[in-house]
Amino acid sequence: MDSVRQNKVNSLIQQEMAHVMQQENTVLLPGGMITVTGVRVSPDLGLAKVYVSLFPVKEKEAAMQKIRDHAQHLRGMLGRRVGKQLRIVPDLHFYLDDSLDRAEEIDRLLKQ
Repeated sequence: MDSVRQNKVNSLIQQEMAHVMQQENTVLLPGGMITVTGVRVSPDLGLAKVYVSLFPVKEKEAAMQKIRDHAQHLRGMLGRRVGKQLRIVPDLHFYLDDSLDRAEEIDRLLKQ
């Protein structure tokens, strides 16, 4: 179970990462959209798992690899945005959130 501090940092990083992804969208995913669906930080606030949803993308794993390759740059941009609020900017690990795809598939199956 997350502490109150972890929940606050989760929310802050999710909000600020959304702004960073919006700025970097043309580099990371031209013609697509990146949505930050969730963030989970470790208890020591040194690692953040960032869950992203990609739309419309055929090669999701290739797009995720491109995002992971730019992780240090994205961390630097995040640090400039939250540097006054966090003492340590956590390392970012990006994961694909495919829950929207699964929900769409379930909805399609129920309509049949």
